[in-house]
Amino acid sequence: MVERTNYLTPEGLANLEKRLRHLIEARRPEVAERLRRALEEGGDLSENAEYEDAKNEQAFIEGEIIRLESIISSAEIIESTGQSDVVVPGSHVTVTEKGKRTKEVYHLVGSAEANPREGKISVESPLGKALLGAKKGDKVTVAAPDGDIVFTIKSID
Repeated sequence: MVERTNYLTPEGLANLEKRLRHLIEARRPEVAERLRRALEEGGDLSENAEYEDAKNEQAFIEGEIIRLESIISSAEIIESTGQSDVVVPGSHVTVTEKGKRTKEVYHLVGSAEANPREGKISVESPLGKALLGAKKGDKVTVAAPDGDIVFTIKSID
């Protein structure tokens, strides 16, 4: 399997590490205890709903631990260096959409910490890809289901 780079801000890395610690130190032991109790109850395990539920939760937690460890191990930290002439991962970009007056600010982050509701967009998203490498005053076009959307870059921080 080819490992790809996961861009993370220092804050994003800290959040993922915190979540990983919680899964390993708290959730994993909780589920192990649920499994132990379900096994102690005895009976036919195929009819034990608590046992099945705990096994499913255990599988989810172990998968999430593996996913987070993979992201963290291949992380490249991106930090906003302040004013820049070009949009790069970590940039805060202020744009206006063609035909609208309101400004929108986006923080370009890696996909692992993207959260559009907080203005954090992935560098791998259509808008993120369009913004990368652009300069203040440039117009970028993003293909959307309802047609192309044109954004003008007002500032880059």
